[in-house]
Amino acid sequence: MSPTWDHENAADVIREQIGPVMRKLGCRAGSGNLDLPGSSNWYVPDLAVVPRELAKGAGALLPDQTLLIVEVTSDSNGDTDRVVKRRRYAEYGAPLYLLVDRQQRACTLYSVPGNLGYTKVDGPHPFGTPLPLPEPFGLELDTSEF
Repeated sequence: MSPTWDHENAADVIREQIGPVMRKLGCRAGSGNLDLPGSSNWYVPDLAVVPRELAKGAGALLPDQTLLIVEVTSDSNGDTDRVVKRRRYAEYGAPLYLLVDRQQRACTLYSVPGNLGYTKVDGPHPFGTPLPLPEPFGLELDTSEF
């Protein structure tokens, strides 16, 4: 099922806010395939930030090659984003996972990945509460437009 415009808006708001930092870091943002080697799964995140040199010519990347992965929940996939993808992204070393939970109207940032999940959790923060994104981003994300 295609994402709604409200869903797409949340991803685009994040992309706009992190854009200047991405350019300084030499990164690209998009929703390209992320492979999970050794499993039959692959994910297409709502937004992933990756180094420019990895994005060019790549078919699929690995979660540990990203700087940030963003998933925006929908009624049909909320539990998958909250539980399954959070665990798998951690298992495959994605350093930062931002969950924009539209049903709960809150954002949670997960970091410090391990085999059993993320070991650091910042949130949930209600929409409208600034959310600090750590280095290499080093900015406060304005969540009021989600």
